[in-house]
Amino acid sequence: MVANQVALAEALAADFDAHGQHALRLRGKFTVALSGGSVATWFFPRLARLPFDWSRTEFFWADERAVPPSDPESNYAVAVSLWLGPAKVPPANIHRMRGEDADLNHAARDYAAELVHIAGSPPRLDLVMLGVGPDGHVASLFPGHPASRDEQHFVAAVEHAPKPPPRRVTLTMPALLNAERIVVAALGREKAAAIRDALEGDAATPFGTVVKKARNARILLDEEAAGLLTNRLQ
Repeated sequence: MVANQVALAEALAADFDAHGQHALRLRGKFTVALSGGSVATWFFPRLARLPFDWSRTEFFWADERAVPPSDPESNYAVAVSLWLGPAKVPPANIHRMRGEDADLNHAARDYAAELVHIAGSPPRLDLVMLGVGPDGHVASLFPGHPASRDEQHFVAAVEHAPKPPPRRVTLTMPALLNAERIVVAALGREKAAAIRDALEGDAATPFGTVVKKARNARILLDEEAAGLLTNRLQ
């Protein structure tokens, strides 16, 4: 879908509500993984206004920076400020990645165990929200980085990321691709080449892998991010 940011926010809210209600009817709970960046800034305030049953929604993160939860760079902090706090989500339903842990491998193992406890083994998240970087990265899976090729774990520590901060924790591709639904949103001209190369080419990027292999993916683009496409998304 290509539209302005207001229309994209409405589309994401409708998608969230539809898939959430379906999950609640089937299993009595709805499991979600969040990202940060422009996805959070533009879309979380709209999602916070949904009349949804937050008491049966379990929130995870697709990735987190190695910062304390109070840091403005924390994906958790942004989500609490723009969505989870205003929506009064029960604290017990919020499963944050411990990016402040000095041992990120330990943090990744603990988070994988929590994810499996709630979402099964292998974990089957109902909905994952992702952004896209100009290099085609999703979550904290960067092109060519070892974490992007990790097929053995559901959560991985990231050291020496090419984008600051260099230390992170992320869901791996096996965890992402096992989700029932992935919604990827990209905003801005700097994303246009990565979008074109994945959707109309054969880009060997994490975003390209999601496009090709996700069970059920929806792509939301603003006009600038879609600017190099020859075929517009509906």
